[in-house]
Amino acid sequence: MNRLSKYFVNGLIVIVPIAITAFVIIQIFSITEEMLGVYLPVHFPGVGIIAVLLLIILTGWLSSYWALKRALEWGERLLESIPIIKFIYTSIKQLSTAVFESQQLFKQAVLVPYPHQDAKALGFVMSEISDPLKNVLEDEHVCVYIPMSFNLTNGFNILVPKKDIIMLDVTNESTLQYLFTAGMIMPTANDAHK
Repeated sequence: MNRLSKYFVNGLIVIVPIAITAFVIIQIFSITEEMLGVYLPVHFPGVGIIAVLLLIILTGWLSSYWALKRALEWGERLLESIPIIKFIYTSIKQLSTAVFESQQLFKQAVLVPYPHQDAKALGFVMSEISDPLKNVLEDEHVCVYIPMSFNLTNGFNILVPKKDIIMLDVTNESTLQYLFTAGMIMPTANDAHK
């Protein structure tokens, strides 16, 4: 019976994320197809997919303009003022920002001594250290961001001596999964995905 329950849990771990993702995508496309079928005189299979893709591109293009940026900021403040909606919206936004911008935000995964010399924390090398900071530090230091599990937008920026940093050869995506799942999914090597 133990083996059967283990297989059941493993099956849920595989099926639930796939099912939720598929359900959300199918719902978005079917709602779009239904709405367009009512308002457009021409209707053909796949019009929902084309409409959603065009909407995403148009929104991305418009969001670079000042007026729409202000409107989006106002909309975000409105969503973040509603208790349950705030939790759902901010969680999804943080996750999507971390995943879609991981190449720009997180350049290199590293291990650093934190919170004390004998412990190691997983972090990311960030921007170059500015001259005012370099001038007061004795050794060469690196700026490392250590995200908190479950909430990648919260964490600590620390300046670590370069000699104390251990560079990791792992993918950004698997490192983010490790952090987001609080260590349940371990980082995988870069060559594992080639």
